[in-house]
Amino acid sequence: MKSDLSMKNADWIWFDLDDTLIDFHTNSRLALRIVYDECAIDRFYPTPEEWITAYETHNKELWDAYSRAEITQDFLRLDRFATPLRPHWTDSDDKLNKFSRALDPIYLGRLAEQTVMIEGAFEILAHLRAHDYNIGVLSNGFTDVQHRKLTNTGLDRMVDLMVLSDDIGVNKPDPRLYRHAMERTGNTDPSRHVMIGDNRATDIAGALASGWRAIWLDPRAAEPRIEPDSVIVTPKLVLLKELF
Repeated sequence: MKSDLSMKNADWIWFDLDDTLIDFHTNSRLALRIVYDECAIDRFYPTPEEWITAYETHNKELWDAYSRAEITQDFLRLDRFATPLRPHWTDSDDKLNKFSRALDPIYLGRLAEQTVMIEGAFEILAHLRAHDYNIGVLSNGFTDVQHRKLTNTGLDRMVDLMVLSDDIGVNKPDPRLYRHAMERTGNTDPSRHVMIGDNRATDIAGALASGWRAIWLDPRAAEPRIEPDSVIVTPKLVLLKELF
């Protein structure tokens, strides 16, 4: 990457957690497969692949709506199971909702146990730690699982502070969450904060709206580049080492 893109004057380097440091996509599929077996989902879907596809399709729509503050967390956590099950459910809606609510903690517990990481995650964190940067995690994920993920993957030993949307009831890309993160650090100068994330519409948009610098982790990118709004794009985390 070009040397003039250096981030060396930053104090805090923030990472999204899921699909930026932790391979949420892989870990979620592992957890959903366990749920399929443990909770007899074969009563509704003949193969785990069909179950996972149905869940993922609906869950993505719900998370997009949640990020836009169009639905509540409670609705998301219920409906991501209820809607995929509903076409195959033959009992009452009350029992469907009860079963869906029971699936939620089972899934989140199994999800927190999975430890597949994004390539280069530990390497870039070790580099930042060796160069005395403060490392933060800024996530829209749920409190009851994000802390377990941090511990189970060993990221807790490398992260100075985790700030969650649950802390104040506001999701990325709302600038209020970024301001809250700065206040938690005691450093309220936006130019000293850098956000690294995989989601252009949440992680990056929120950072730009808050005056932070931003790095978009996009595995589909052919090579590193800088976009017109000064967002740095990288296909791999390890390529960022020369910026810090």
